[in-house]
Amino acid sequence: MNAERVLAHYEKIADAPDAIARLRRFVLDLAVRGKLVPQDRNEEPALELLKRIAKEKARLVTAGEIRTPKAIPALVETPFLIPSNWRWTRLAEIGVLSPRNEAPDTLEASFVPMPLIAAEYGVANQHEVRPWGEIKKGYTHFAEGDVGLAKITPCFENGKSAVFRNLTGGIGAGTTELHIVRPIFVDQDYILLFLKSPHFIETGIPKMTGTAGQKRVPTEYFAHSPLPLPPLAEQRRIVAKVDELMGLCDRLEAARAGREAVRDRLAAASLARLNAPDPETFQSDAPFALAALPALTTRPDQIKQLRQTILNLAVRGKLVEQDEKDEPALELLERIRAWQRREIEQKKIRAPRKPLAPTTADDNPYPKPDGWAFARLGELIYIQSGDGLTAANMKDGSVPVFGGNGINGYHDQKNVNQPTVVIGRVGYYCGSIHVTPPNAWITDNAFITHFSQNEISLRFLVLLLTGTNLKEDENATAQPVISGSKIYPIVIGLPPLAEQHRIVAKVDALMALCDRLEASLTATAATRRRLADALLAEALAPAADILQAAAE
Repeated sequence: MNAERVLAHYEKIADAPDAIARLRRFVLDLAVRGKLVPQDRNEEPALELLKRIAKEKARLVTAGEIRTPKAIPALVETPFLIPSNWRWTRLAEIGVLSPRNEAPDTLEASFVPMPLIAAEYGVANQHEVRPWGEIKKGYTHFAEGDVGLAKITPCFENGKSAVFRNLTGGIGAGTTELHIVRPIFVDQDYILLFLKSPHFIETGIPKMTGTAGQKRVPTEYFAHSPLPLPPLAEQRRIVAKVDELMGLCDRLEAARAGREAVRDRLAAASLARLNAPDPETFQSDAPFALAALPALTTRPDQIKQLRQTILNLAVRGKLVEQDEKDEPALELLERIRAWQRREIEQKKIRAPRKPLAPTTADDNPYPKPDGWAFARLGELIYIQSGDGLTAANMKDGSVPVFGGNGINGYHDQKNVNQPTVVIGRVGYYCGSIHVTPPNAWITDNAFITHFSQNEISLRFLVLLLTGTNLKEDENATAQPVISGSKIYPIVIGLPPLAEQHRIVAKVDALMALCDRLEASLTATAATRRRLADALLAEALAPAADILQAAAE
């Protein structure tokens, strides 16, 4: 059987994105198509079961226990092939819809609001105990063994449905957003797995009615959708097999979670050792950690942590070795200060409103690497807000417009002539760092950064600013902001100019490694996803289709 082959190989691709969730859906799909357990020709056929159900419904009507059912429309077409001893039917044919309970008001009963109904197969409903008199009006009725389907979005799409069991007093009431069926001679759990099957849910979504956020599954879809009915004995074997395979899914999921937890702990330990290094062991720790992290990184989203660690090491002098032949950063810093004084004298930039306090040893954010100097950002850069520009006055020019989040339009004017660094100033893009093209227009949503490009590598400055928290206290304002009074006093480490270039080259190489690792993980995930798709498609394909495909 194709399904057996899939299940035998699925553990190999269990690390694919959403692999276990896909396997759970696949099991339910196999179950309602007659492909999960073998058929037994000696069992009572579904046709005979339907005859017994019809006879019992007629008896209940005669006894006055249920109302005369409404006529059921003829079944025009069926969605897929089923075994020969199965029959297509509808819930309205094999059960009682929307049953009502009669009980004393003082009877303790179960109340089940929507949050107490699970979307996952195999998770029992929860309930609250209330007097029947409090819940008998204005709520949906059900009794022990009834099957309920959540009809409102997004509960229906998520698979919320349940067989109501362990009800106090044997009856209950709950959310009005339920369709209820009371099965006759049909296994309730088989009906439940049909209601949770991808076929039933995916077919039902386009049939929902109502406005967005308030869409509901119509009663007609619930009552009259084609339902594949196996013999009763096979229903029970199917339910038992589904339970067994869902247990397998639980074990696969637990094993996967265990593997990821171990990898996450090892990766976190490696990153912690890099981000809070031991000076005595760092030179040996860093190569080991950087070499081990790719093996411990199994998801593309984990690459972000690795990139951040590389950036942290770069701006603290831990990524490349210092060279005693380099010009000391103190001499470089003096030239930068001289450049800033000249710019102020020529009125190209403004002096800080408040004089910056000299740095002291207490201000140092980390141990100073050899040859480096600590300085305040205001000694290295000057920031200037861009000019206001709205969509109304933006023109179809050739000058890129930077609004703090990269290029977001074009204009016919420019306010920067050479590539420089811009900083997102407010809102969602606050603190984002970008490099402009040679000529660009910077809006007032961003800061233009002025600095001595002869003494500070533009690309190192990008690394430095990206690795520094430039935002104001986010709890102090409605949205994050950046101001000069916050930026200028920040103490940063300045390496010699030659080391700046070495750092940039090393970061480029490591980020390229991250790119390759990310691409590899994405490709691996895509391959696993395609393999899963192929296995599932093969399992669901009729044997004749497989033979035809093989012949071609």
